Amino acid sequence: MAIQAGKIYIIMPSVSLRPTNWLREDVIFFSQHGPFTAYLKRFHLSDSDYCSCGGISTALHCAMECILTVSWHMRKPMPNFEQECLKRVANNLVSRQRIPGIIKLISENRDLLRPS
Repeated sequence: MAIQAGKIYIIMPSVSLRPTNWLREDVIFFSQHGPFTAYLKRFHLSDSDYCSCGGISTALHCAMECILTVSWHMRKPMPNFEQECLKRVANNLVSRQRIPGIIKLISENRDLLRPS
């Protein structure tokens, strides 16, 4: 039986008493616990896990694929390298500066990003 590590653990594997410099939006993005329909569907808060563009609405989809968030896009990773991509984004200041904009856009336009 394989054990799947948590999303944050993959990026930040050690526990520390020192506070991190993560913003609220960083935690939402990297944990994927936020306004993404794929997450909301788990709790029956959304009827679908799809974005209105047709893709599954996850943090990576919104940041790298969705045509509705194209102004905030980051480079899309190869399919098997999503975890490595998240590590790179977490350690890249330019990428980290885009995350609050992505989360704000999704939060303010939830109705536009949900399938009709």
